[in-house]
Amino acid sequence: MTDTSRTRPWTRLGGIVRQTWRDFLSVYYANTPVWRWLKSGALVFLGFFLWMGGNVLTAYWIDATALRYAIAYGFVLIAWGPLTHLLVVPAVIRLRRTAENPTVRRIARNGSKINFTTFLLIVAVVGTLAPGVMLLDFSSGFGADGGDVTADLVCETDGDPVTCELETAEGVDHVVLLAGGEEIDRSDEPPYAVSAPRESLSDGPSGKQFEVELRDSNGDTLRRFIRTV
Repeated sequence: MTDTSRTRPWTRLGGIVRQTWRDFLSVYYANTPVWRWLKSGALVFLGFFLWMGGNVLTAYWIDATALRYAIAYGFVLIAWGPLTHLLVVPAVIRLRRTAENPTVRRIARNGSKINFTTFLLIVAVVGTLAPGVMLLDFSSGFGADGGDVTADLVCETDGDPVTCELETAEGVDHVVLLAGGEEIDRSDEPPYAVSAPRESLSDGPSGKQFEVELRDSNGDTLRRFIRTV
């Protein structure tokens, strides 16, 4: 005699999962013009959100590898979403109904899996290579801490070493230049000129980068600048 009190919850859960999957497939394969454009637009929006949001977060977490792949996912999805629902899905549906060649029919039956696998492979490659067109530099805008310090930082990043100094500075005791969390140089007198070899700089979302911190006599940070080479 089976214990129905134990099997029923699992049976119900399995039924819910199967029905959810059927509903997902019905939306995925919905092929009317309205549904094509709705799905394409939703994926473009999701891709843009992941792409931009990931780039903003990368300005804070520079070495987060997972963020780079999230950015790549969104970046590729902006083009791949419309391609899938405007071209690939209609073609798969048509081939499933009309293809006579066994090989073509087999490919059509697995068209969605092939399409999704190809998409993930492209995301993996793009995330690993991290091309410059995918990465946006938000570090300069989001890396500066506000405060009551009036300062104008001028940097020369074309040469080696890179150099920075303050044209105006009020309430600053000393300035330090950091890369990867390590202090590379320090200046205690105006114009607070600091420098660092290029090879000592850390990797940022769009190139080598470094930080310049303005500090008070207690060593507390009054303001922080992040610059990209």
